[in-house]
Amino acid sequence: MKINTREIKSFFYSQYFSDGLRMSLGILLPSLVLMQFHHFDLGLTMSLGAVCICTIDSPGPLSHKRNGMAIGNVFLFFVAAITGFARLNVFALGLEITLLSFLFSMFTVYGNRAASVGTSALLVMIFMMDKEAKPDQVLVLSATILAGGIWYLLFSLIFFGIRPYRAAQQTLGENISDIATFLRIKAAFYEPETDIEENYRKLVSQQIKVSQHQDAVREILFKSRVMVKESTNASRILVLIFVDLVDMFEQIMATHYDYSHIREKFKATGVLDQIASTLEDMADEVDNIAYLVLSNTRNKRKVDFITELEQLKSRIDQIGLNDQATSNIALKKILINLRDLNDRIKSIYSYYNSRSSEALSDRNIGDDEYSKFVTHQDYAPHIFFDNFSFGSAAFKHALRVSLVCLIGFIIARNFAIGHHSYWVLLTIIVILKPGFSLSKQRNYQRLIGTISGGVIGITILLFIPNKDLQFVFLIVFMMGTYSFLRLNYVVSVIFMTTYVLILFKFLGVGFVVEERIVDTIIGSTIAFIASYLIFPSWEFEQIQYSLAEVIHANVNYLVKIAESICGKEVGTIEYKLARKDVFVKSANLSAAFERMTSEPKSKQRKIKEVHKFVVLNHILSSYIATIASSISLKSLHKAPAENIKLLKRSIAVLNDCNKKLDGETVEFSTGKALPAVSEEMVPLSADDVLLKEQLGFINRISNDIARVTENIVGAGSAPLSLSRQLAGRLFRSVPARPLEKGLMFFKFFEYALLNCLDSKNAILTL
Repeated sequence: MKINTREIKSFFYSQYFSDGLRMSLGILLPSLVLMQFHHFDLGLTMSLGAVCICTIDSPGPLSHKRNGMAIGNVFLFFVAAITGFARLNVFALGLEITLLSFLFSMFTVYGNRAASVGTSALLVMIFMMDKEAKPDQVLVLSATILAGGIWYLLFSLIFFGIRPYRAAQQTLGENISDIATFLRIKAAFYEPETDIEENYRKLVSQQIKVSQHQDAVREILFKSRVMVKESTNASRILVLIFVDLVDMFEQIMATHYDYSHIREKFKATGVLDQIASTLEDMADEVDNIAYLVLSNTRNKRKVDFITELEQLKSRIDQIGLNDQATSNIALKKILINLRDLNDRIKSIYSYYNSRSSEALSDRNIGDDEYSKFVTHQDYAPHIFFDNFSFGSAAFKHALRVSLVCLIGFIIARNFAIGHHSYWVLLTIIVILKPGFSLSKQRNYQRLIGTISGGVIGITILLFIPNKDLQFVFLIVFMMGTYSFLRLNYVVSVIFMTTYVLILFKFLGVGFVVEERIVDTIIGSTIAFIASYLIFPSWEFEQIQYSLAEVIHANVNYLVKIAESICGKEVGTIEYKLARKDVFVKSANLSAAFERMTSEPKSKQRKIKEVHKFVVLNHILSSYIATIASSISLKSLHKAPAENIKLLKRSIAVLNDCNKKLDGETVEFSTGKALPAVSEEMVPLSADDVLLKEQLGFINRISNDIARVTENIVGAGSAPLSLSRQLAGRLFRSVPARPLEKGLMFFKFFEYALLNCLDSKNAILTL
């Protein structure tokens, strides 16, 4: 087995390892330093506070980290103090667990950062449950935990303050690597032996990763520029690389055609293998750029594919000469896409290898434009209370967590086999997620990781008695825990279990493997049953909103292209915002579909139709990108009458689909555009002919989407029709106004009744 040293090096240069190193140091240093002054217990308590606050230290702008950890420290102190007093009475503790579990689980309405603040507060509550402290010691203990949290906050800010753009650089490098993988999947479409449907599954799955990393780069880079109050050469290079990277991704999306037709037409020529080979070589070069960005190194060598592309051009031209009846226009269009992709790669190399800010002065992007590309979270208090409705997934999740934590607490107090019963609640908090599929995945990963980590931990403690070596293992496994937390959760839990077992041995607790595994199994079992029975959230109940959003985004994208074709000048920012919306909404839909596939079969309503919709949506987005890549948005274009008709038909069909999904429509009119040109008046060029063919294909795809949409929401398809109606009544009731709060019980009854009927595939007209 060949070891890929480049991948290993990339990991150590990545943000994953950087996070693991920072978190491990931030947690360990208080204990190690105070141990030298014979205050190890004090150091451990401070480390406990650091452990809780480090959960908020997830990737994002420095200002978000700072504010999140500061608010987390406030909750840290008050929750520690409340738990310290409540634990003196078992009923008071049970009540506190129930109320605080609900309160902090509701923080999910404010996004991931706020949710991590809630998790931090729940962690300190769980850790304080079994903390032996007299009433007069509670406030001192809480203050010590707070000191550990403040220490970690300051340590993290200093860590990032030294190199403010390093996190953005690492995330950008990871995004480039994701795009290289996406490009390889695209290349596989031109290989005759590739299963097209299976390759589409890989493609939409990879698109999720690309979109997530692109959003992360926007958040970190654009808001970091605001933090440092100036545009430095380093930040400018990163911004320009990212701008070209998004354009490159569009070019890759644009290398999309009717692969079945192209295979049938050109398979015998061998040109498709050459296209696939060129795409693979370009993917390797994109991967090389990713490594350069991650490792912060420069390479003066600029790989150019001009010779390879010229050979491909000669072969394509030869096909047209040898067979006059076979049109090679599609192959020529692919060649243009490949040339554009090559230009993007060269541009990124030139930016990254430039050390002079003057060399970058020709690409000016105003800071006021950055905010348009970044999502802004609203933290208004009414959002929290408006979600007090069974139409809110966050509300159902919070109720579920609250009830399950109470059940877990009762079971742990009566049936736990050791002195660390908080592991049951800890497992529940970690596993339970708003959606069933995520809870199921975490459940499986937690169990596998805990059992495997327990075996490794026992092996180390039994066969490596040397304390120094055990301490080295503790540090290594601790760093591995936080390094793989976002990368591979199973590996993270394996490392976590191992280092916890070694740590407990150092603290004189002894073997706790059996206790940890049993408590984990208990917590996992409770969480799994609860995610299925207690206010479950199924993807089929909400999938229509993802469908409607992605259609709306694609229509808006198509309208921008249509306006340009008709002669209207469309601003670059306006166009790129529409493009970004398509990428984000498509990734959201793909993620929802993946979650649906992991749910019980009985809850996978219309799964085949949804899969068809996902694939058709990707094809539609790709064809729109194909047209966009060949049209100058700032030039006026002649608009053949038939092309305008095709555009209007496609937009009308897609708008009609959105009406059926209760989504928003996008209006389109030619306005004061140039008059339509008749084909009889002016002969169409080869490009116009190809554009007409592409618009015709978009029209056919739009009609296919309409048929699939009809199958999903149409009358006679009772299961999903019920879900659609339920969603229309309940899920769109958020935000609910205070006067609607009195209807909550009725909504709950209606929801339960519909779920009961839905489970029996009943047909109900509301």
